[in-house]
Amino acid sequence: MTLTGHLLIGSSDVPASAGTMKALDPTTGQYVGPEFAFGGPAEVDRAARLADEAFDSYNRTGPKERAAFLDLIADRLDGVDRELAERAALETGLPVAQLQGETAKAASQFRQFADVVRAGRFRDAAVDPAQPERQPRPRMDHRLQKIAIGPVAVFGASNFPISYSVAGGDTASALAAGAPVVLKAHNAHPGASELQARAIRAAVIDSGLHEGVFSMVRGAGNEIGEALVDHPLIKAVTFTGSERGGMALYRRAQSRPDPIPVFAEMTSVNPTFVLPAALAARGAETGDGFAERMLVNVGQACLKPAVLLAVDGPGYAEMREAAAARVNAMGARTMLTPGIHDAYDQGVRRLGESGAETLTEGLEPQGPWEGRSRLLEVDGERFLADPGLAEEVFGPAALLVRLTDMAQLLAVARTFRGQLSATMHLDEADHGDAARLLPILERRTGRIVVNAFAHPQEVGHATIHGGPFPATTDSRFTSVGMTSIDRFLRPVTYQGFPDALLPDALAADNPLGLWRLVDGHLTQD
Repeated sequence: MTLTGHLLIGSSDVPASAGTMKALDPTTGQYVGPEFAFGGPAEVDRAARLADEAFDSYNRTGPKERAAFLDLIADRLDGVDRELAERAALETGLPVAQLQGETAKAASQFRQFADVVRAGRFRDAAVDPAQPERQPRPRMDHRLQKIAIGPVAVFGASNFPISYSVAGGDTASALAAGAPVVLKAHNAHPGASELQARAIRAAVIDSGLHEGVFSMVRGAGNEIGEALVDHPLIKAVTFTGSERGGMALYRRAQSRPDPIPVFAEMTSVNPTFVLPAALAARGAETGDGFAERMLVNVGQACLKPAVLLAVDGPGYAEMREAAAARVNAMGARTMLTPGIHDAYDQGVRRLGESGAETLTEGLEPQGPWEGRSRLLEVDGERFLADPGLAEEVFGPAALLVRLTDMAQLLAVARTFRGQLSATMHLDEADHGDAARLLPILERRTGRIVVNAFAHPQEVGHATIHGGPFPATTDSRFTSVGMTSIDRFLRPVTYQGFPDALLPDALAADNPLGLWRLVDGHLTQD
């Protein structure tokens, strides 16, 4: 597939109106072509208007048609998997094999959402039949379904250039809901973004859908993102990135004449608690496993386990030594962008200034933006005294927290802000301590893991990738998994409608064969 560098607005290739850029190969520091177009508010307006024009017809597509469209996107991604992985590797420094896995994951998510659409349960269809003889007042017929909220703006993420980017779960779930997407591509991987966008656009065209179902824009600085959030035809925003960036978008969206939801995933250290019996039984194994998962993706994963906490006792020294050995043996690796690399170094320095001691470092960097792996340690008293020690350092560094007893462990657990995940390593003898820790974690995270690590995460119907602020801006929703579709839906009730005007999901003979709540009873009749 030939890269042109154009913006893709509906079915049109749109040249630059606000300058251009080239992609950076972070392993060499060299820029690679082609020139990628920047747009501005005019291009955002064009894409948003097309999305609004597409909404009514796309939102009313039947389950077979919409599911076939999602399946076709998956097929298109499969068709460019090697090309896409190689281009993403060039722009990120990540391994081609890993990025092929990301492409497969992205395609799989579209197919999973196709199944969700076919099943139709996301509509939450409910029927309260008319009761004309009811006294003292008759009841009219009421029928409810959920429909898409409107056109959605998706901000592509930097750390997973495929599965969290143009063809990521935000795009898949919005399209599954019936919401057209205007996507802001991340400038860290413009070529990979274009390949994904062309695959999606080809599926739109081949499915005979309105061209406004999908567009991709790109811009320099904040102007284009602000224009997206401000546009009156955009009805929701998704974002994955820093707390600072996410909150800037959130505040801007709330200051609109018609405020809209911003579903931002922002920051998490995913604390890992090792309880005493488990620590004594398998301290070394836990320390090595923790460090191995921490180092995945050069520590640039939202689910990176970054803080390891345990009471100093039997097994602690073994855990510490095993984690240190894994980190010490790791070579420095290229980080995604120069900015991320610089922020990582600043974050490690901040931990040291806050009183954390460096236990070990990995091999020295050989390239300009290689991140050196690090393991630091601090005692529980110091951790309690300085909230900055619990802040995320995005990169291959982790903090070991040495605690005096279970009372201090519980006190430290209460200091954590909202997290995407939290983990407990435990044996049967730890169940009493785990029962005391569990309610503390339930209030602070959307996912609690036992005897494993937060990363990787399975994508399915029971998946939650969210949590209380500042992990996300709305802990009621997930950005990964099949229920992420709920972010882009709102309920509509149809009262007293003749059957001929009802949507198929609510028609009397249930032509879609949906499970529906009829007079409070779940039935497929």
